[in-house]
Amino acid sequence: MEPVVYTRPVYYYETDRMDCVHHSNYVRWFEESRVHLMDVLGFPFVQLEAAGLVSPVLEVQAQYKTMAHFGETVLVETAIESYTGTRIVFTYTVRDRDTGTLRCQGHTAHCFLNDHGRPVSLKKALPAYHTAILAAMGPEN
Repeated sequence: MEPVVYTRPVYYYETDRMDCVHHSNYVRWFEESRVHLMDVLGFPFVQLEAAGLVSPVLEVQAQYKTMAHFGETVLVETAIESYTGTRIVFTYTVRDRDTGTLRCQGHTAHCFLNDHGRPVSLKKALPAYHTAILAAMGPEN
């Protein structure tokens, strides 16, 4: 699938004493861009939760390449790497908007749980959502 691009400024409070973005903020950017991707592609996170389902993070991985700084704007390219109906993996590429310099790459893995904390298949629990994810991923999946 083509990545969905999320644009955001780097805020001063996100930097640390070394005058660069603290590493924990990249994971926050991953979440912001994932929620944005879900909105853009027609399966909003808010609707998932309204249906009584949640999608907790099972794994986060980030590789930091270069430092982002206050005053810059970053582009977070987000895509769905894989989807099984019960699990979904997103990939992220963070670049400086103006130079294209790679700042960070990573992925997050999630599952789907009902309001009792039990794993669910979206195909059964929320078929329209399942279909929207498959459509977003394209015909090759």
